[in-house]
This record gives sequence, structure tokens and C-alpha cells, in this order.
Amino acid sequence: MGVGIWSMHFIGMLAYRLPVPVTYDVGTTLVSLLIAIVVTGFALWMASLRQMGIRRLLFAGTIMGVGVASMHYTGMLAMRMTIRYDHFLFVSSILIAVIASTAALKIVFNLRSDVVSADVPKKFLSALIMGAAISGMHYTGMAAARLPAEMSGSPLPNASDAWLAVTIGLTSFLILSIALILSLVDSHLATRTAGLVGSLKAANEKLHYMALHDSLTHLPNRILLEDRVEQAIRHARSSSSEFSLLFLDVDRFKPINDAMGHHVGDKVLQEVATRLLDVAGPEDTVARIGGDEFIVVLPARKELGKVHETARKIRDAVERKIEVGEQSLSVSASIGISLFPHDGTSFRALLGNADSAMYHAKSKGPGQIQFYSGEMNDSTAMRIEMENDLRRGIESEEFVLYYQPKVTLATGEVESVEALVRWNHPVKGVLPPQSFIPRAEETGLIIPLGRWIIGQACREAVIWQRAGFPRLRVAVNLSALQFINQDLMKEILSALESSGLSPECLELEITETLLMQDPEGAMRTLSGIRKKGVHIAIDDFGTGYSSFSYLKKFPLDRLKIDRSFITDICDNPNDAAIVRTIIALGHNLNLKVVAEGVENREQLDMLKAMECDAYQGFLNSRPLPPAELADRLKMDQGTIDFPGNR
Repeated sequence: MGVGIWSMHFIGMLAYRLPVPVTYDVGTTLVSLLIAIVVTGFALWMASLRQMGIRRLLFAGTIMGVGVASMHYTGMLAMRMTIRYDHFLFVSSILIAVIASTAALKIVFNLRSDVVSADVPKKFLSALIMGAAISGMHYTGMAAARLPAEMSGSPLPNASDAWLAVTIGLTSFLILSIALILSLVDSHLATRTAGLVGSLKAANEKLHYMALHDSLTHLPNRILLEDRVEQAIRHARSSSSEFSLLFLDVDRFKPINDAMGHHVGDKVLQEVATRLLDVAGPEDTVARIGGDEFIVVLPARKELGKVHETARKIRDAVERKIEVGEQSLSVSASIGISLFPHDGTSFRALLGNADSAMYHAKSKGPGQIQFYSGEMNDSTAMRIEMENDLRRGIESEEFVLYYQPKVTLATGEVESVEALVRWNHPVKGVLPPQSFIPRAEETGLIIPLGRWIIGQACREAVIWQRAGFPRLRVAVNLSALQFINQDLMKEILSALESSGLSPECLELEITETLLMQDPEGAMRTLSGIRKKGVHIAIDDFGTGYSSFSYLKKFPLDRLKIDRSFITDICDNPNDAAIVRTIIALGHNLNLKVVAEGVENREQLDMLKAMECDAYQGFLNSRPLPPAELADRLKMDQGTIDFPGNR
């Protein structure tokens, strides 16, 4: 900018025609150039300040104007002649320089501080104003010059003037071009720096978001949840109000995740999160604190009826079928509720008590809702103790199998046995399945336990066969979680191979409800199992969907009539009619029919009259450990040396 102002001044002087040749002192000329550069640098520095008040603007404009005038008159001094000046025009030129400089500084500062309005036309207009002001100062100063009287006459043409003007002009243009290029490079670097700063800011914002949100569902995590609850506590205290905290656990999630893979489990959690957000209000907070556990904070609801209604809507939303690929999955939600300030006055207390309420709800069965009460903490401790004992028991193989015979009605022979698990607890003694199977299913421990049951049943069946009972078949119950386990087929084949049991001697019992949760998936699984030669039975028939259509579709071998129909078969005509219909239906579909829970002779005689194929129950035998079962088999078929008795 200094070179541009100086070159305008010098070329303007070259345009001045004098009657005598004019030469310039090089040193003085360079001093005038230096003055232009220094003054311009000062002006740009002033314009770059964050603020520019009127006093600072007038001071800077005065310094720059005086500097520009000094540059001009120093350049005039470089002409080797004596020049006098008109005082009025001399002062006028300085005032023009000061006013022009002040205006220029104001324009530059405004253009810098108001980026939105700094468009090209305004910049071009400001450049014209600055150029006109500097030119006005220059030519006013030239008009103020009074040359010596002896120089009067016609101006002489000076051939070197044009060459010198072109040289100065090109040099100035080159310098200005370099300055412009450097300015563009600087602008590019500034833009790039701004981009890097923006990227860093975005990265910091993303890191901050990730630190406060769950990466899978994008819901608030435990850290952000605690902050929200603390805010709700402060607001409730200041307004003497209440709020509620809902602790939600997805029932049957862990087995689905273990059996079908984490990618399926992730889809289930994401869908649950979406449904929770759909039900929650704008002031509510929905968070995921880990695994299949979600929290919903209801700051605007204090009436128990409204809180329970919201919890019910959440439960119903979660229970709708979840489609993952070609699979249709069913989960439910157990919900525990704690209230501020009745159930706690801190985040930890509210969360812990809602957790206890949730597990109390889960103990009643899936899909239950429970408000917190003080005695629940004891049941929570018992539940945790039970889970730890189960894990230890599976690892230590504390479980044993009992077997209940299934007897052919026509011959009275034992055709097969059903394996029933018992827990030989080191402290509590032998525990029945109803005391630990629900907890095993809830925690997913039913999968390793079920794997052990299948393997042990196959091994003991082989022992009986080698002892003289080659046609004896063993039946094993499958839970829903085992059935959807992707490794079920592998586990069955492994048990058969390692034990040496023929597939035809293994029978798997499943329920109607299990089949109808995902009929297409069940069809694929059962077809694969049946092709290997393993038998399939429907357990507790008549208590589930009782859909006759699936009987002709699935590869089944037998139906087991639930004991609830057998108990009153002699006294209740409706039960008798149902049993008779099931037997006829099974025979028409070429299925064997087995009656469960036969306890007296009258029931047995009635089943014979209905042509039922087989039965099991206390009338024949209670569930027996392997050695006692061997003794029972020997009593029926003669004395045979049985290795299990040794």
C-alpha cells in the first residue's frame, strides 16, 4: 500500500512539465518511499485493532495524513531546485491528506468488522474514495508549488519521463501483485486454519457428546442421567414437588443376545430405545445405563396413577413384536419405580431402590410393574445370591438328572424316560426345578445348564442301552432360550457324537407357545433336527395356542396332553371330551399321544378306553435318580447287570 501511494505521487510528479530538465536526488526519493511505507504500516496496524474510538481514529488519521503529506513534500524536495509554496494550498493539501486518511481508516475498519456488508461493490467504492483523496492531496500540493521566475517559458518534452513513469508503474504493479498473492496465500492459510479450528471444535463437541451419550442408542448415559436427576432434585426441592424414576429391564434379552448374536441384540436395544422415546414426553429423560437396562425420569408426573399409566404404556410399547431381518422376536419389560422424596433424596438412592423394585417385578414374571417398598432390598440380595450360586453350581456340576418313565398303555412296558433336572445344592439340599429354572432363564444361564442336561441325558441313556435296554429313549425339555440358540443343532450333534447315542433314542420336548413365537424360524430349526433322526414332541398340548394348523406343518412325532386335563378327566365331561379329541387328532396325524400326570387307576382305565398310546405320572413312578431307575427297569424286564449300580 505504501509503494502504491508513493508511485502515484512520483508518476504524478513526472507528469509535471517544466521548461528546464529536472533531476531527482536518489536518497531523498528513497526517504519519501520509506515514509510512505512506515505511515501505511502504522495505519494498517491501527485499523487492525479490536476497537477504534473517535479519538483513536482522529489521532491515527492525523498521523497518516501528515505522513502522506511528508512523503509528498519530501519527494518534491528531491527535485534539484528551489521551490516555494502557497501557504493556503499547502495547508489545504495537509488537511486533505488528514481527512482522506481518517476516512480511509474508518472505511477499512468498518469493512473488517462488518464482514456481511463487505461485498465487492463497497470495497471498490472505498478504493475509489481513497485513491481520489490521495490524488486530491497530491495535486493540491503540486498546485501549492511556486517555481523560480527564471524557469518560466514553454515546458520541454522529456523523453526519459515516459520511460521512468513506465518503470515505476510496472515496478509498483509487480510489488502490488506480489502483495496481493501473499494476501491470497495468507487468506487461504487463514481459511485453512479456520477450517482446522472448526474441525477441532466439531471434534471436541463430538467427544463431549460421546462422553454423555450411549454409543449404540444415542440416549443419555449414566453420567448425563445423573446430572438430569440432580437437576430434577433441585427443582423438586425448590418447588416442593415430586418426581418419579422408572428402572426398566428388557426381559429375555440376554438369552437372545447370547443365542442369536450381538448384532441381533443391538437391533433389539435400538428398537426398544426408539419406542421409549416415542412414549416419553418432551420433559422426560430416557437413558441407557448399560446392557438391557434403561431409565425413564418423569419430572412432571407425581400422581401414582399417572406414573403407573405411563409405565404401562412403556411396557406395552416394548412388548410389540420386533422384526430383525427375517426373524420376529418378542421381549417384554419389567419396570421398577421409585419416587422422590419418598424413596430417596439422591440419585444413588433413587436408582438403587428403583432397581430393587424392578427385580421384585421380574420375580413375579415378565412384563410386571412394581413401585418400591422397603422390604424389597432383602429379596434383591437373595436374587443376587441365587444367580451367583447358579453360576458356581453349573461350573461345579452340582446338578443331577432324575427320570420319570413313560409307559406304553397296551403292554405296560417302559418305552422312554423324561429327564428332569435337580440341583444338589451344597447347603440347601436337593432343589426342584421350579426354584431355580426361572432365574436361570432370566439370566441366560439356562443355555449352559441346558447344554449340560442334553449331554448328561445322552451319556446315561447309553449306559442303560449297554446294560440291556437298547430301545430306551430319553426325552429332554427345551426352554425358549435354548430353542432360539443358534448353536442348538451343534450342541445336540456334539452330545450325540461324544456319548455314542443314536439320534433315534433322543427326544426333544417343546411347548406350543415356543413354536408360535416364530413359526417360520421354528420350522427351520425343527426340520434340521428331525432330519438328523431326533424325535420331536409337543409338551403341555392344549394349554398354549392350540392351533391345529401347525400340527400338520411341523415335523412332530408325538403330543403330550397337559396334566390339567387329566386331573379331572373322570369327573369333568369337558376335560374328557378335550382329551378324547386330542387323542383322535393325534392319531389322524400319525402322532403318538402321551398323557401326563396320571395318578390313579380310574384315569388310566379311561385313557385306555380312549386308546391313548402312553402315559406318565405318579401312578407308575415318581421321577427317579439313575440308579433307582435302573432297579425299576430290572424289575420290569428281569435281572440285568446295570453298570450304574456298581
